[in-house]
Amino acid sequence: MAVYTDLVRYRELFANLFRRNFHARYRGSVLGIAWSLVNPLALMAVYLLVFGVLFPNDIPHYSLYLLAGLACWIFFATSLQAGARSLLDSAELIRKVRFPRQLVAFSVVATQLVTFGLMLAILIVLSLVFIPAARSWVWLAVPLAVLFAGLVTGVALIVACLNVLFRDIEHILAAALLPWFFVTPILWRFADLPAKAQEHHKLLVVLRWGNFITPPIYAVRDALWLGAAPRVADVVYLAVAAVVALAAGALLFRRIDDRIAIEL
Repeated sequence: MAVYTDLVRYRELFANLFRRNFHARYRGSVLGIAWSLVNPLALMAVYLLVFGVLFPNDIPHYSLYLLAGLACWIFFATSLQAGARSLLDSAELIRKVRFPRQLVAFSVVATQLVTFGLMLAILIVLSLVFIPAARSWVWLAVPLAVLFAGLVTGVALIVACLNVLFRDIEHILAAALLPWFFVTPILWRFADLPAKAQEHHKLLVVLRWGNFITPPIYAVRDALWLGAAPRVADVVYLAVAAVVALAAGALLFRRIDDRIAIEL
């Protein structure tokens, strides 16, 4: 697992890459890091208006339910999109200097992690204020979010590697994220699906467990919103998925590491 231990061995280099990405993202901005919260909050306001007011549902504390799901999804989607471009955008640096190239992809995910961390802190405060029953479980969201960050890091590394070999990956990903969002239970939940939808049991099983982002979102969100412990199956799924994603990312990166500079 040297792919990940290099984060410690080359921590100063990683910190420099992170600062470069972070400063580039907010350079010239008056609000700075506050802009990282504008997008998810604006999305929440729009979706809350449409699905909470115009088309109301029976989900209690729907604003917190929605915001928790959006926070996880936005971190996942933005990390994958930025990760896909990370090695290509640093092509000049990679060609000139020999260093652990995976740190480039990791630094991009770390930049997105700042926004996710801020959103998580806000969600914990909101949960403590509006859902007293969740106070015994809300702190579980922190270790679960760490596992989720591991899952996202592994997937982002896979996408970054594949996009070096096949430049269509970033375009396929951009096209896939929108439909992927709507089949993920962020705006809705399986328990509220109409009877006609419940008849398609196999499809629902695929959407529930075949979509590898669904159980992690359930685990993190339930700790914040449900007022009870997250489902054991979702927590185990998240832990296993994080390990598999990190291992697969490391394996793929080691296989193409020597080809990266050539392909770029």
